[in-house]
This record gives sequence, C-alpha cells and structure tokens, in this order.
Amino acid sequence: MKLIVIESGSKGNATLVYDNNHLLLIDMGITLTSLKNGLKRINKKLIDIDALLLTHSHSDHTSGVKYLGPLPIYCTKETYVGLNVNEIKPYKQFKVEHFKITPIKTSHDAIGSVGFIIENGEEKLVYITDTGMIEEKTLKFMENGDYYIVESNHNIKKLHQTNRPAALKLRILSDEGHLSNEASAIYMSEVVGDKTKEIILAHLSEEANDPELALKAYKKIFTKSRIDLSKINLHCASQREIVEGGK
Repeated sequence: MKLIVIESGSKGNATLVYDNNHLLLIDMGITLTSLKNGLKRINKKLIDIDALLLTHSHSDHTSGVKYLGPLPIYCTKETYVGLNVNEIKPYKQFKVEHFKITPIKTSHDAIGSVGFIIENGEEKLVYITDTGMIEEKTLKFMENGDYYIVESNHNIKKLHQTNRPAALKLRILSDEGHLSNEASAIYMSEVVGDKTKEIILAHLSEEANDPELALKAYKKIFTKSRIDLSKINLHCASQREIVEGGK
C-alpha cells in the first residue's frame, strides 16, 4: 500500500492511497495542480482515481471536489451533496474495488465527520484527522494498523501563545476541535501493535506547532509506554511539501 500525503493542514488536505492498480483519494481541499503533482509520484492521472472519500464538510477538505467531474464520492449525508455521492455511515463497511473501507466516527465541529480504516487483505491503513477526541469504540477499530495517518495538530503551550482569538483557541482545545501532540500520542500508544510500520503525523498547525515538537511528544510518551519506536517510521506530513509513506 502506497501513501501520498499531498497536503495536510488548515489550508488544504488531500491524500492518495494506491495499491495493485487501484487508487483512492481521501479529501480534496487543494488545487487541481497540486493533485496532479501528487499523482505524478505514482505515474497516475485523474482518470485513474477510483473514488473520493470525504471526511467532513469543511472547505479545507472539500473545496477542490468541483475539479473531479463524475468521480464516485463516498461520505456521510451531512458532508456533501451531489449526483455521484454514495452515503456512508460510521462503522458500516463498504468496498471500492478490492479495498474494504470502514468509516470511523470522529469528534469535530462538522456534523457527520469521519475517518477511515482502509484494508486490502494484507495491510491496514488508519486515517483519522480533525477530531478533538477519540471514542473507545473507534480506538478498537484502530488497533494494530500497518500504517497510521493521524492528527497531531498543536502544542498546547504554543497555541496559547498565538494571537488567535480566545474563542478560536477554546474551539481547537475542545472535544470537537483538534488533537494536541500529547493527546494524539497517548491515543496512539493504546492502539499500535506488532504490525505497525509507520505513523505519519498530520494536520500540524503552522502557527501552533512544528514537526520537532510533535515528534518530541510522541517519543516521550511512547518511551513511557515502553513502545519501541525504532521499529516504526514516525514522521510528519506537511502543508507545503508532498510526503510519501507506505511501500
């Protein structure tokens, strides 16, 4: 399973999941040019995308859907309305080509927001961003994935030091906001297993976080939990650069 995180952050999000000549796009909140640049990494074109999976309705995840024409879209009924939309529900598995996909509930200030478990019979990807907390039921579905793309949005101290309005800070810190580095690492320490090969930290705030802080939080919490990070490729997605994962 090959992963191409084209962009990840508050300005736009899109990720490609590719395996055995089948290709999924998770979210489309970027420009058409950026999407094409990501597709070039795996020598693919727009016509090669089998389906678009949408996590929620916010524009940084949906603004570029208009560029994709008649592509099948899978999302909750609250997320997007269109002729090609297939309605999905949390924890109800569906298939796209050989991929088995299970939507998982997230906690965000967008009704019907979800993440995705994507399996191909051999490997399992867990994709979960834009959530202020993770329910126990969702954590069960997340256990022992091969690959994780997981939100690590902010450093709490750095968030408080920004010039953002107090109401926005409270929204980010709430159970319907975004995961801090520490919260993300604690949740992940509960679900990684012997199959886990890679964790990509996603949706990092450019104002209230940086890769060094996110990685430091993970290393500290995983060490306390006696998890051997030497066996896991831990790195960060970016708003400005394409990041590759998987194999």
